[in-house]
Amino acid sequence: MADIMPARAADGQGVQVVTFGCRLNIQESEAIRRQAEAAGHRELIVVNTCAVTSEATRQARQVIRRLHRDHPDARIVVTGCAAQIEPARFAGMDEVAAVLGNHEKMQPGTWSALAASNSFGARTGSGAVSGLDAFEKVQVSDIATVTETAVHMLDGFDAHTRAFVQVQNGCDHACSFCIIPQGRGRSRSAPMGSVVEQVRRLAGHGVQEVVLTGVDMTSYGTDLPGAPALGALVQAILRHVPELPRLRLSSLDAVEVDDALREAIAGDARLMPHLHLSLQSGDDLILKRMKRRHSRDDAIRFCAEMRMARPDLVFGADLIAGFPTEDEAMFCRSLDIIEACGLTHLHVFPYSARPGTPAARMPQLPGAVISERAKRLREAGRAALLRHLDSEQDQVRMVLTERGDVGRTEGFVPVVFPQGTAPGRLLPVLIGGHDGQRLIAGFHE
Repeated sequence: MADIMPARAADGQGVQVVTFGCRLNIQESEAIRRQAEAAGHRELIVVNTCAVTSEATRQARQVIRRLHRDHPDARIVVTGCAAQIEPARFAGMDEVAAVLGNHEKMQPGTWSALAASNSFGARTGSGAVSGLDAFEKVQVSDIATVTETAVHMLDGFDAHTRAFVQVQNGCDHACSFCIIPQGRGRSRSAPMGSVVEQVRRLAGHGVQEVVLTGVDMTSYGTDLPGAPALGALVQAILRHVPELPRLRLSSLDAVEVDDALREAIAGDARLMPHLHLSLQSGDDLILKRMKRRHSRDDAIRFCAEMRMARPDLVFGADLIAGFPTEDEAMFCRSLDIIEACGLTHLHVFPYSARPGTPAARMPQLPGAVISERAKRLREAGRAALLRHLDSEQDQVRMVLTERGDVGRTEGFVPVVFPQGTAPGRLLPVLIGGHDGQRLIAGFHE
């Protein structure tokens, strides 16, 4: 599952991209922005949506309306997972000029054709978008037919001090709660050589940290010749791009972490000691009903083994509150797994029924129960974070500085610089304290 991020915008030459959802969307948004600018677009807003929950879709529609009010002359294109899954819903909005699928949004030709169309975004006297003769308003193909993914060669990310590289897309699993395979299609991997070359290119342009992203990262390579696993890719990057200071991984499925990846995590300091795990629940029966591929003991054992191999590891995890049929005892096992796995960063998702998924047909819990359990999980997550922040006091950490006078430690903990600092620097920082959410930098170079 992906985290629902606040809308992010990258402005440049009249193209604005607003991004919801996962790190993969962030990477794709940067490629979209550059393709749209290269095609000559002006006064264009692209909304790259997320569909992980119904709330994510609701937020996207709300933002689209606000963007139109604030920028009445701009044309709005909607894309991403929510647009892929529910194109008619977005096409029916008067504010929307075009709806693009997840495959179409990554094709330079799509943006060129859009720019060349005289009728793109034309409006009737009533204010509704008229029929588009030269460019169909809805361009959403069957994502299940897409069999390849490509690395989009970028020199950097204008809105971020770290860079994101897509290594995989889609998912072949069928978790009962998840609609994302309908938005992303089958699992497909980027060729290893292309990924290494993109990382080398970014490092050559001064990028200090690269984050590998995907929908189901630990399935990487199963569709490639020789079936290289994610660990082989990570080791190849570390070996062939020695000038890269930091390599980070996005969400992992712990039960699918291969031996080569374990070795890289344990043995190379440039691979950051922060692993975000797709756990979803701490109860075995709920995990079975979710059609997850791990048990509670699998998760606990993985965290213990990896922490033994690398004691400075910091773990994050996704957890769903209020899954259908979850009783109080089952929920408490999700609460307990926070301590059992030693989790620090928690992403809590109140269960949201997605039409077309098996879980939506299961007996649902009352909304008030779901909200209350999500609140308890978040409170437990805050307590775990506070314990970790306390333990960081008086430690020296290498911090990658970001915009807004903040940065991130190796373990992905945010650090605030009271005196300010320039973005994009790696600094040794003595941690002077914390404010309950972020560490506070004391002495630094």
